[in-house]
Amino acid sequence: MTSPPGPIPPDVVSLADYERYFMRHRDVAIRTYISAGAGDGLTMADNRRAFDRLRLMPRMLACMEGANTKVSFLGHDYTHPVFIAPCAYHRLVNDDGELATATAAMLTQTCMTVSTLSSVRLEDIARASASRGCGSAPLWCQLYLQERREETLSLVRRAEEAGYKAFVLTVDAVVSGDRHAQRRVRFVLPPNVSAVNLAGFQPPAEMTIRPGGSLLAMLEGRAPTFDDLAWLCRQTALPVLVKGVLNPADVAACLDAGVAGIIVSNHGGRVLDTLPATIDILPAIVTAVAGRVPVLMDGGIRRGTDIVKAIALGASAVLVGQPILQALAVAGASGVVHAITLLRSELETAMALLGARDLQALDSAFVQPRET
Repeated sequence: MTSPPGPIPPDVVSLADYERYFMRHRDVAIRTYISAGAGDGLTMADNRRAFDRLRLMPRMLACMEGANTKVSFLGHDYTHPVFIAPCAYHRLVNDDGELATATAAMLTQTCMTVSTLSSVRLEDIARASASRGCGSAPLWCQLYLQERREETLSLVRRAEEAGYKAFVLTVDAVVSGDRHAQRRVRFVLPPNVSAVNLAGFQPPAEMTIRPGGSLLAMLEGRAPTFDDLAWLCRQTALPVLVKGVLNPADVAACLDAGVAGIIVSNHGGRVLDTLPATIDILPAIVTAVAGRVPVLMDGGIRRGTDIVKAIALGASAVLVGQPILQALAVAGASGVVHAITLLRSELETAMALLGARDLQALDSAFVQPRET
């Protein structure tokens, strides 16, 4: 069982404070699984440091009449550009799991992306969201392509029927990364937590490398390709966003496959180490996309000023993952509401002090690299 959430601690005034309380979690394996990166953790750390290398340049005495943080794309209007990223197994940190997170998302009008590896069935999460009534932000469904297309298609149809409004296909985790910190603490899922959406699916073929074997050889005929992405886009009338794009050279093939959006992501530094920080590569992806579809990003978002920098460099919205789980662990749904509210408040404060009336006013002139 997880520790029951407590009240929001009075000295929690930023996402860093939630992380500080979370790291006191009694189970070192769980906190390592959630908070550690791949390899030496260089990419995870650089996701954060890259934001610190950017400075903001304000404009004074700007007209702020009608100021807001609204954004519109893919047929929906959002009151703010902070979305919840897909994260597996919320029940690792809270017995209500994704139900608590979805409640917080609806209360804050936040778009939540539900992971294929959620620990609560995607239909139950959708019902919990719908019970909050009209005016809430939509749910998106994250997918990993299964080895059998009929199993992927079954997830698509279930999500469509449950009322999800978009699909997010994660493409940057063809195999599991080398999460050495996780292996050192010998993390395993507790008995009460599982990938319930995949119940009844054919287990994936074993990918254990034996002496003299090759992981690359095991991928032959099994690794997904742009043909699989195009196939998925043809199977649904809902928009499909592709998550995990870092190289501008991949943009044209994604657009040709029919994607409705691109999420710049390095999987939070949890799959392959020494990848570039997402905020560093964002402008190049935005240039390659050239306005044809919205571009979103995740990785390292911890402050409202980070959101400003991402929007100014071309992102339509940002996704936040790890801090959501940390807040959920500390104070349940109330903690997630508070964490999102903190980010929104910091975003509005930054925009007011920068002289940016709305998100559309933000551009690269507001951002300057720090001189080294």
